[in-house]
Amino acid sequence: MSETDFTEDQRDALQEIANLAMGRAAMRLARLLDSFIELSVPRVRMVAVSEAARALREMTGIDDTVSAVRQGFRSDIKGEALVICRSDSIAQLCALVGDPYARSSYESISQRELMFDVANLLSGACVSSILDQLGRTPVFSAPGLLGEALTLDEVFQPGVLQWRVALLLEVNFTLEDRDFRAHLVMLMAEESILPMNDALDALLSSL
Repeated sequence: MSETDFTEDQRDALQEIANLAMGRAAMRLARLLDSFIELSVPRVRMVAVSEAARALREMTGIDDTVSAVRQGFRSDIKGEALVICRSDSIAQLCALVGDPYARSSYESISQRELMFDVANLLSGACVSSILDQLGRTPVFSAPGLLGEALTLDEVFQPGVLQWRVALLLEVNFTLEDRDFRAHLVMLMAEESILPMNDALDALLSSL
């Protein structure tokens, strides 16, 4: 097995801890939006960074432009967390929450603030929970808005991530009875894959 491979047990373990992490994040998001959140099964794939946009398009079926927020995290396992949603869907969220979003006179600003709040909640809760289960405490960089009307190819522009290979983990959140979906994507750097393997092995041996 090369250092960029995962055994079936390791992959199953990562999907399970990701599922637990996403469930905790979904509870927080449900409280923010006062709406029931439905979760997909976490999907894990090893990708060439140059092929990340194509891989995510295949996994999610996203063809529309998107809004995207990114936030870096690091321990001995480091990477980027991205929250991606369809560009025209943020206004739907504003209708679900109170001030300062719904009645702000600065509509574009309030929508951007809500996007940041959702992204912070999802990224922080999910990444922290996943790495905590692996015995790590991540340090986060400040979140940044990648854009509000981007294609997936623009989200994953060559050179933005200085890695050759990455571990891609994706899960999506939908609101019950509403046409809204947000995708949380974790990309973990190739040099983090070996520490991830070791952490998963330690977790499996403790069970």
